[in-house]
Amino acid sequence: MATGGSRRGGALLLVVLLQHAACQAAGGCGGEGSPLEPFDSLYAGGVEAYYGGDFAAAARCLERALSSRRELREARLRCRRSCRGQVRLEELGSGPGGELPFWGALLRRAGCLRSCEEARLGAASRHRAAEEVQADFQRRVPYSYLQRAYIQLNQLEEAANAAHTFFMANPEHMEIQQDIENYKTTSGKVSLIDREAKPHMEDYSAGVRHYDREEYGLAIDFLERALVRYYSEDEDCQIMCEGPQSFEEHEYLDYKASLYEAVADHYMQVLACKHDCVRELATRSGRISPIENFLPLHYDYLQFAYYRVGNYVKALECARSYLLFHPDDEDVLENASYYEGLLEGTMDPGTIKPRKEAKALLRRHKLESHLLQVAAAGLGFTYTEPNYWKRYGARQDEHSVPSSISNEPEEGPRLSLAKKPTPKPDRELKEGGPLLYSDVKFVYNSQQLNGTQRVLLDNVISEEQCRELHRVASGIMLAGDGYRGKTSPHTPNERFEGATVLKALKYGYEGRVPLKSARLFYDISEKARRIVESYFMLNSTLYFSYTHLVCRTALSALHLSPQQ
Repeated sequence: MATGGSRRGGALLLVVLLQHAACQAAGGCGGEGSPLEPFDSLYAGGVEAYYGGDFAAAARCLERALSSRRELREARLRCRRSCRGQVRLEELGSGPGGELPFWGALLRRAGCLRSCEEARLGAASRHRAAEEVQADFQRRVPYSYLQRAYIQLNQLEEAANAAHTFFMANPEHMEIQQDIENYKTTSGKVSLIDREAKPHMEDYSAGVRHYDREEYGLAIDFLERALVRYYSEDEDCQIMCEGPQSFEEHEYLDYKASLYEAVADHYMQVLACKHDCVRELATRSGRISPIENFLPLHYDYLQFAYYRVGNYVKALECARSYLLFHPDDEDVLENASYYEGLLEGTMDPGTIKPRKEAKALLRRHKLESHLLQVAAAGLGFTYTEPNYWKRYGARQDEHSVPSSISNEPEEGPRLSLAKKPTPKPDRELKEGGPLLYSDVKFVYNSQQLNGTQRVLLDNVISEEQCRELHRVASGIMLAGDGYRGKTSPHTPNERFEGATVLKALKYGYEGRVPLKSARLFYDISEKARRIVESYFMLNSTLYFSYTHLVCRTALSALHLSPQQ
């Protein structure tokens, strides 16, 4: 095993060195033709060039890596859209062989996808980046390297934009924040560009700003464009969910499923991914929680903005669109009734319907939820439906229609302008939720621990469970596990050994440790996840990247603790 690991490490080093040589070539980083150069190898080459002091090559490679990742996504979207149109799935027929047309269409679509993607991307295996690399791109780490490379190249504008892009996903990074202030002072550059900004989110924010300034015409323009881009991005998100899925809960066994079990397992993960697009599209970069009530808020802002510009048909249309999500919202119900009164005599208000795209999305979302709950009951897994349309987030009006210019009658229904809670897109995590288990004791919160998003709890596991984990650890720990093989990743004065849940379950299946003990490790991890999710009152499911059991040896002291 040690020899195999060494060979793999040598192969990885060779790839990095070869890529570094490519980066140093005068022509730039990687080829621009087909097939597309994998973004992870470009990234590795860029980092290697950075630490080698070749900042021009580092910038070229990192820019090419970012471009390659975008092109990879676009190529997959194009192919999946194209093959959807070329190969329609057939309905299942009855009788012997009735299912064959469906499976035949499925096979043809799979062949279409492979042919289309390989023409631009090459073999699919070339673009399967490691989870660590994917996490770096999600956290925008390449931009941190970029801004420092651009500083060395004296390209301050590019450095400022790279720093700003990184900071938008890492708002607690104080060093980058100081760098940005220095750029503003040095170059006089005030407006910075977020190179990874989500267009629908940018338009929404601009629309709300104009709304708050009572610039209702501009607010309408931006909010309507935000909706168009939202639904377009929702379609893209749905399509991207149809890619490969990971079956982590089955990897520790020789998992062999029947046809329908395998299809159901894969499709449920695809469906859960699609169902979560609502949360994904409502979440700002670098934030954990989405903007509450995000999509309905577009229609709430619009219904009042259209009223203020005198377009009562659109005002009623948007009010009724909002009511699809919250049919019992008294304020908007009153507004809709008032708009109907304004339109009476000129047209039949009953002909004004909610927007089709809102109805279609909500109908699909409800069906997805139903299928997930049916599957959870029938296939034996746990699923809890998040509240995607929380009402905490609502339009806030700091003003009301002055009576001197109001065209409302003295008696009868009046337009509701009551102040509502403000949207909280950037609010830190709430805390103080229930701990779920009677034995678990609260000790300290974030403020007492002098930080944010922190909590100290006691009695999460029993003394016996702790002793059992210690016994498990003694049989499966490896030096440097979880730290890329580095036994002293932080300081030379301590030694780290570790093991993941997956490794424990594998060893349990192989008989090296009791399977019951390995299962305990997993169950405790799940218990901790549920407690954290509840305590911080998250409005979406919390996922751990991994759970790590760590032995940390400093001098003669041995500490054993589960690290999330």
